Amino acid sequence: MGRIWRWLAKGLLAAILFSIISVLALRFLAPPTTAFMLRHWAIALTEGWDGSPLRYDWVDYERISRDAALAVVAAEDQLFPSHSGFDLKALSRALDHNRTHRAPRGASTITQQVAKNLFLWPGRSYLRKALEAFFTVLIETLWTKRRILEVYLNVVELGDGVFGIDAASRAYFRKPPAALRREEAALLAAVLPNPTRMSVRRPSRYVRARQGWILKQMRRLGGTAYVARL
Repeated sequence: MGRIWRWLAKGLLAAILFSIISVLALRFLAPPTTAFMLRHWAIALTEGWDGSPLRYDWVDYERISRDAALAVVAAEDQLFPSHSGFDLKALSRALDHNRTHRAPRGASTITQQVAKNLFLWPGRSYLRKALEAFFTVLIETLWTKRRILEVYLNVVELGDGVFGIDAASRAYFRKPPAALRREEAALLAAVLPNPTRMSVRRPSRYVRARQGWILKQMRRLGGTAYVARL
């Protein structure tokens, strides 16, 4: 029995060290893929390949419109520049909401979403949440805020099989992400709650309303100066 525990301890230590090395490497290297992209491939192969490719091309932060950076912060995590990976106030509000509503409300920060997209899977199990918290702490410790936002903008899904700001900008607006206008950036950010059901090409009334709310939040935060200091 003691030998089994020793092997388990060694395996856990090896997993932790591998996680640290992986996160540290991705501070400097563009992710070749993510857990969510691999999941997309697996679902496509399981359900029958329809011929539509997965779109993902890395683009450096300097070549992304600051309006795009501001739009996702305004939409998803307005305290991103100042928190340490977790927004406790948003979490408390989500818990209160979920006690009385059927449709759950999330409270994930951009850092948590980066951790989930890169390494994990969708779901609400305690194991996944614990792993998400572990990777969130690692990312906040080993990366800069600017790097976290750069990776998020590059790997987040913005449509069915459309991953990252470069693929989305070219697919929906036929332009590079550096040329995105404020309204276009807000429209992309508006579908982030559910990018496979909400459409950039055919935005619903809800998506248009959310786009308008994001534009107001962008102005309230003080414009692109809010993310320029990252």
